Amino acid sequence: MTQKKVYEIDAKNKSLGRLASEVSLLLMGKREKDFEPQKDPCVFVIVKNLEKARFTGKKLEKKKYFFHTRYVGHSREVLLKDLWQKNPEEVLKMAVFGMLRKNRLRKRIIKRLKIEK
Repeated sequence: MTQKKVYEIDAKNKSLGRLASEVSLLLMGKREKDFEPQKDPCVFVIVKNLEKARFTGKKLEKKKYFFHTRYVGHSREVLLKDLWQKNPEEVLKMAVFGMLRKNRLRKRIIKRLKIEK
């Protein structure tokens, strides 16, 4: 059985994309000395001060997320600014989820991301 490791990251004054890439590397176990792609690393990441993260450029006003309701013609788009005000945890989870490997471990690994306020 592998030892579980817990990492704490302070998101204050960090760019969201760089924060997400750092979190995804830790969650996948790429920083561990015995890294194997098919092995579950059992790593937990706790992110603090997410509300104080920053965005570069005009991403808050211009970046859009697209959703589809699975009905014909029902695609939705939401601005990053609106989604960030409503639920900043979801924005980080979507960014990290997109950076994880697309395999069976993906859903199990994203559950180990904890966000504290």
